[in-house]
Amino acid sequence: MTLYEYFVVYPEGGCQEIPSPLRLDQLVDLNGLPLPLPLASPRQIAYRVVKLRHDEERGVYPVYHYLELVGATELLSYCR
Repeated sequence: MTLYEYFVVYPEGGCQEIPSPLRLDQLVDLNGLPLPLPLASPRQIAYRVVKLRHDEERGVYPVYHYLELVGATELLSYCR
């Protein structure tokens, strides 16, 4: 049996476990959860998934999602 684990890696180097996998270019909030689109306001902290890394260990399959911070001007294009 293989156990899948999912993590987000923040630009500052911190790492946090998340409940489900993410897609490349997906916008997530500060906790690594997907943001619903369209956004209500560009005035929020948002990250974009820019890289995925898979490791294989005995019985454990961790997936790391690397994030980059998205600026407020870029978030405008995701708003209503």
